[in-house]
Amino acid sequence: MKGYIGKVLIADLTSGKFTVEEHDDNFWRAHLGGSMLGVYYALRDIPAGADPLGPDNVLTLSVSVITGAPVPGISRFSVNAKSPLTGAIGDSQCGGYFAPELKYAGFEAIVVKGKSEKPVYLLIHDDEYEIRDASALWGLGTRESEASIRSELGDEKIRVAGIGKGGENLVKYACVINEGKHSAGRTGMGAVMGSKNLKAIAVRGTKYKDIEYHDPDAIKAVTASYSDFLKINAAAEGMSRFGTNGGLLGMNEEGSLPTRNFAEGQFDKGDNIGAPAMHAPPFNAKPGRCHVCPMACKREIGFDDINGLKVNIEYGGPEYETIGMLGSNLMVGDFAVICKLHELCNKNSIDPVSLGGSIAFAMECRENGILTDEQCEGLDIRFGNADVLIPLTEKIINREGFIGNLLAEGPKIAAEVLGNGAEKYAMHVKGSPIPAHMPQIKRGIGVHYALNPFGADHISSDHDPAYSPGAPELFLNRFRGIGLNNPLDPADVGPEKMRFNYETQKFFRVIDSLCCCLFVYGSVFVYYLPELVKVVNGVTGWDVTGAELMYAGERCYNMMRIFNQREGFTRKDDTLPERMFEPFKGGPSKGAHIPKDEFETALNDYYSIAGWDLETGNPGEGKIKQLGLQVWV
Repeated sequence: MKGYIGKVLIADLTSGKFTVEEHDDNFWRAHLGGSMLGVYYALRDIPAGADPLGPDNVLTLSVSVITGAPVPGISRFSVNAKSPLTGAIGDSQCGGYFAPELKYAGFEAIVVKGKSEKPVYLLIHDDEYEIRDASALWGLGTRESEASIRSELGDEKIRVAGIGKGGENLVKYACVINEGKHSAGRTGMGAVMGSKNLKAIAVRGTKYKDIEYHDPDAIKAVTASYSDFLKINAAAEGMSRFGTNGGLLGMNEEGSLPTRNFAEGQFDKGDNIGAPAMHAPPFNAKPGRCHVCPMACKREIGFDDINGLKVNIEYGGPEYETIGMLGSNLMVGDFAVICKLHELCNKNSIDPVSLGGSIAFAMECRENGILTDEQCEGLDIRFGNADVLIPLTEKIINREGFIGNLLAEGPKIAAEVLGNGAEKYAMHVKGSPIPAHMPQIKRGIGVHYALNPFGADHISSDHDPAYSPGAPELFLNRFRGIGLNNPLDPADVGPEKMRFNYETQKFFRVIDSLCCCLFVYGSVFVYYLPELVKVVNGVTGWDVTGAELMYAGERCYNMMRIFNQREGFTRKDDTLPERMFEPFKGGPSKGAHIPKDEFETALNDYYSIAGWDLETGNPGEGKIKQLGLQVWV
């Protein structure tokens, strides 16, 4: 083996015992790592019908065969388990510095089983591992517990992935935080950690830092080409200059910025929360980056006193999704409050997308008389009220009172609790709140939201504008490389758009299985499939092709659908909130929506293209045999 170790560490918290599994080259070439490795262990080791917050759930943190190589954009790890938010497969990715440290310590993955009787953390240090007491860490924020672990071990280079109070209190959308500012944000993986009494995983690796690569010169050549790609791609250059929030003002102008719980597409205070505002005084956003990556797409913000608020820059800064979901979607234009909410999320391991979706749900329920004053417990929960957001978020983090407990469940379960038509205001797919890209405008993405195995996700398929006649030739040429030759109007949801969705979904499963960053390896950014092939072969010496990687991505995608099928998911779960089928009443995007009949036809087209059963939406017998997945059904 070259470029990777081939070992998986399995920790049973119930028994306190460890085992190490080793897989051969054939296994790794078929599974790659990341999401696909996580789903493999989920299918193999999680019993059907397991309680997501029970000891039978299995949590994996996985890197890939190329993790650790000195190439931009491969510093991520995947976290997988059965999701407590959806009951489906849980899948989330995280950047930063934890992933290469795990590889340097000698493992491609950590698999956590069972449940500890008391709070613990795992320590992995160069082939050595142990379970350590974390009782003194319980209740601490993510940065605080990280600092305590480093102090206890006398090593400031320890990398820590862990949870804060949100994970400890089993908020259904709690996440896993690395370095206080890098988040495996979606599907509630932090709640799974909390359910196991697992506060953190601490890793230090030196033994495998000088691991041998098959062709170091090929790897160096890809890295050296980064600046050349950046020069010819305005999207990548803009991401590097402005971060993920660079497009907010344009989206607001065209009427595609989520506003008032996705009921509108334009926010009258958009200028307050756009990229120019966050880069200017008093916020002065600074660039942040991940391991060996020059993109620096993150933004970090800290201040001592803006309107009485203080924000610690060690928790990074808000991304576009945070700003959209906790800003415009709540009709709040106070950027200092949004920054504070971001800090609270990262300190306490809370997904800001799901938090924003849950609070927007509550605001609309209160507006329509479904939530009472008594249930709101003295909080003035309404659109545009920035003052309520910090105390409400703290109640959710601590599961305090009726309203805190209710919204900690996410909008789907909260709507079931409230009844009285509350489901109309719950903007989710399979229980996972919709992120800040509007299905009414990006209609192909809307269908993708409905189909995605782990719920609505904006970085699991390419977006409609990238495959339109007006898109840059660079993007269109890359799509030609995966057989997509007919760019379409962004509003189209016909068979060709569904083929676009399916093919790019396969590619995104490749990215997540190789633990690559979308903002470096995505079709509209720096590298694409040909460069990825060069990196994989340069690291491993396998001589893979683009077609082979796409095949692996398709297997991963279908394995996720098979997991969901086992848990009872069918076509009825591949849907969107009714609001997405209703025309906008005003603004630049007046009339925008997905007609329900077109949506149902699009599902049929997609299922046919994917080889899935039209009635159930599950992989058909032929597709299962084509992909060699019979063992899982």
